[in-house]
Amino acid sequence: MRNSRRAHILQVAALVAVLAVSTGSAAQVIAEGYTVERLNPGAPGNTWVMMDELKLEGPLGGAVSLVTSYARHPLRVSAPASAQSLSVISDQAFVNVGMALLYDRYRLTLNIPGPLYAGGQSGNLANTQFTAPSLDIGKVPDKVTDFTFGIDTRLWGTNLTPLRMGASAQLFVPSGEKANYGTDGTFRSVVRAQIAGNWGMFNHAAFVGAHLRPRDDSAKLGSPSLAGPRGSELIVGLALAPQMALSRDGKTSLGVGPELFAETAFKAAFSKYTTALEALLSSHLSYLDEHGSQVRFKVGAGRGLNAQFGAPTWRMVLGLEISDRIRH
Repeated sequence: MRNSRRAHILQVAALVAVLAVSTGSAAQVIAEGYTVERLNPGAPGNTWVMMDELKLEGPLGGAVSLVTSYARHPLRVSAPASAQSLSVISDQAFVNVGMALLYDRYRLTLNIPGPLYAGGQSGNLANTQFTAPSLDIGKVPDKVTDFTFGIDTRLWGTNLTPLRMGASAQLFVPSGEKANYGTDGTFRSVVRAQIAGNWGMFNHAAFVGAHLRPRDDSAKLGSPSLAGPRGSELIVGLALAPQMALSRDGKTSLGVGPELFAETAFKAAFSKYTTALEALLSSHLSYLDEHGSQVRFKVGAGRGLNAQFGAPTWRMVLGLEISDRIRH
């Protein structure tokens, strides 16, 4: 009798354990990948890495650019009320091939981004399973993520005025794999109102706009520190740099200055976990030949001031571009 009762108790305990494991497994959420990269390179033919100088005038022309970037710890998540954290993406590198068609005060652009490398740390955090990306161009080449079509126009001012005003729109076409944190898997768009100009030797540029992002992960993950995109975002940017002539004829010039850019979800504006703020010290060396063709080298280095949600601990950017206008 005693043995029978003991066996019955063991059976009940085993059933409770199985139910507990099943309940825990059911409660666990598997995090999906999404677009983490926040560097949206400026259109080819610009002095800035991200901003737009709005120098749009003249006959038909074109520009091409090659921009590479590396970000350290662009995606880290932390458990609520805990010191635990997970660097889902510890290293991420991209190459962007840009093309632009120029005419008068208009510009059409195409940007083709390709991930070079992405790696990080997989693990469980607050009942959420995160899987780090595993991408190496040496092993899996020919990857493209969210190639972008854009249109820009100068609405007021000229290339030499202290103030120019313009507008731009971009459409991001989904491509690539969400598991590698290179795409949301949905169409996205960016619209911006822009200003730029020249004050003596100083160039300035700024924008304010909206990142129209259908993806909203706020209902999928229980903690705000773990959630991904939360819908559309407010985006802002600001830049200021002196432009110095390095040759007597003024055809070789150098510019060095800061670029600040940020984004925050409208749904949870200025929250720590929905806002990314980044500063980049950028420089460019430009050469204009006797035929009017321009070659420009760009270098940028910076860090996330609020290193959350895509703003990395630090970042490096290198760029090369060539632009020209048809002259009769």
